[in-house]
This record gives sequence, structure tokens and C-alpha cells, in this order.
Amino acid sequence: MQRVERAVEVYHDEEYRSRIWRYPSHNFTLSVIWTPFLVKADIFEDMNGVSSSEIQLHLDKLDKKWTDQYRNLDYAVIAGGKWFLKTAIYHENNEATGCHNCPGKNLIELGFGYAYRKAMHLVFNFITNSGHKAHAFFRTTTPDHFENGEWFSGGTCNRKVPFKEGEINMNEVDTIMHNIELEEFKKATALGSEKGVILKLLDTTQLSLLRPDGHPGPYRQFQPFADDKNARVQNDCLHWCLPGPIDSWNDLVMEMIVNDGIYQ
Repeated sequence: MQRVERAVEVYHDEEYRSRIWRYPSHNFTLSVIWTPFLVKADIFEDMNGVSSSEIQLHLDKLDKKWTDQYRNLDYAVIAGGKWFLKTAIYHENNEATGCHNCPGKNLIELGFGYAYRKAMHLVFNFITNSGHKAHAFFRTTTPDHFENGEWFSGGTCNRKVPFKEGEINMNEVDTIMHNIELEEFKKATALGSEKGVILKLLDTTQLSLLRPDGHPGPYRQFQPFADDKNARVQNDCLHWCLPGPIDSWNDLVMEMIVNDGIYQ
């Protein structure tokens, strides 16, 4: 009889967003580093997404929570994402230079695409110039599947089966983010190959687009209908269930590691 080794949690932050587990018999450490922007950010938001002030985003400074640990990692899966769509004030050279969605602030509306490209460029530049030979995978953006509203306005995701190819098209926001990722990744790999840096693209965007059935939906919290079967609850149509569609991402990563030479 075979058993999977039980991981030993050796660290978690106060909100259990960043965590570290050890697998002693394998001499293996698994870390989750919560850094939603990858760049330095001052965030004034609770666990339910309720904000008391605009996010202050420093587009010329990476978040040390991950960069300070990067040289200790053998394999790293890095991803950006939807946090860039939130209202934010952008800072460069210690000055507020613009914003996204900040009417009345007397700042230039630069838009989320401006900030996302800046962040991607800074991230890839760090990896390619780090001198560290980790296997770095960049995981592309994953679409949400809210219907009849957004997360804050009653949106739901009640579909029970995947879309078929051609049944759905990526929306404008996801297309912008995905294009920025591909463009900045292409620039980085050209530079990284000269320096012996192993940087691979884990493009899960199209795979994820086809899986509206893989989200927690109303089950964002444990037993949301225990007290009232008709309760109005916030749906989660962005994150993914486990087990679920993102198990396939693990298979892709393992394939890219084991058969490394094929995926240059």
C-alpha cells in the first residue's frame, strides 16, 4: 500500500495567504508567495475585497516578498492577473504619475494596460538579469466567468459543463492582458537565452477560458446555505476549485520539466 507523504506546514502569514510546506523524506519545500501585483503595492483592502483607500502601486519597484526569495528557488511559477483592474494610483520615481479608474484625483488616466506592461517588463528583466538558474515558468492570465453581473453586483457562474471550442471568445480585458504577457515574454526570452536563463511560458489562458464549470461559485465560503437555503451570497467565478481544471496545470508543468528539451 502506497501513501502520499503528508506535508508539514512550517510558515504562514497572518492571513494564510503566503505559506510554506516541507516534505521531509523528499527534502522538498513548497512555497506560496502572495504578491498580487509582483511590484511594490500598498493595499488597503480586507479579505472580502472591501477597500478603504486606493491601492498605491510602485511601477518601478518589485515586491521584495518574492524577489528576496527567488534565488533560493529551483522552480518558480510566476503569474500576474486581475488585481491590475482595481482602482490604483501609479507611482514612478517616488512621484504619482497617473492612475487607473480614479476620477476626481487630478491624475492622468493611464489605464491598467500601462501598469501591467510596466510590471511584466520589470519582472522579466529581474529574472533574466538575476544570475540565478532556476526554472522559471510564467503562467498567463486566466479569464473569469461571471454572468449577469460582476463579483460585486450579483454575477454568477452556474454552468455545469465546459464550453466547446468556438463557443466563447475572450473578452477585451483578458485579450489586452494576454497580449501584453506574450509580447513582454517574447522580449525576455530573447535576452534570457543569451544569459542561460530558463524561462518558459505556461499559457493556460485558452484552457481556462473553456472551463466555466470549474469555479467555487456560491461556495466561496464553507456551507453558505446552512442557515438559509435562499441566502444571497457573493459568487466566486474567478478562482478555481480543487480538485478541478487547474490540476491540468500541474501536469503541464511536470511535462515541461521532465521533457525539458522539447519545450525550448
